[in-house]
Amino acid sequence: MRRSVPVARGTMEVDWPFFGEICRALAMRVAKEYEPEIVLGVAKAGVIPGVVVASIMQCDFASMVVTRHEAGAQPVLVTGPPPSIRGRRILVVDETCDTGSTLKLALSEVRALQPAEVRSAVSFKTGEYAPDFHAFETDNFIILPWDREIIQNGELVRR
Repeated sequence: MRRSVPVARGTMEVDWPFFGEICRALAMRVAKEYEPEIVLGVAKAGVIPGVVVASIMQCDFASMVVTRHEAGAQPVLVTGPPPSIRGRRILVVDETCDTGSTLKLALSEVRALQPAEVRSAVSFKTGEYAPDFHAFETDNFIILPWDREIIQNGELVRR
């Protein structure tokens, strides 16, 4: 009997300039096929690419909050999408997508409000789940700029 051995994932550190280029690439990919009326960022980290994509595409921006209470736990909804998405074309944006559990929850909540259409987009696709749009695909674990440097005791420190 053959056993599968888990392959160790590498890491990819993303700096601010590269992240900006990724957001621009994501907006360009979306614009070729879809014209959202509202970009809906999944807080926290999906708000950053969501705002950039909305700005580049010159459309409205809103957010919703999905979190995990601990690493590996299932995501939970904290704040749902705004009622203003009803009957409109929506693009749900998050920063990374691996298993798709966060996006699946977000999309379910959006669909419950009956938008005209909804599609999903992520900056980094790192797993098997396939959003409608992504800017960059890798097997690596992504370390985003705001995860590298944080403020502790009033000082900017590198994690």
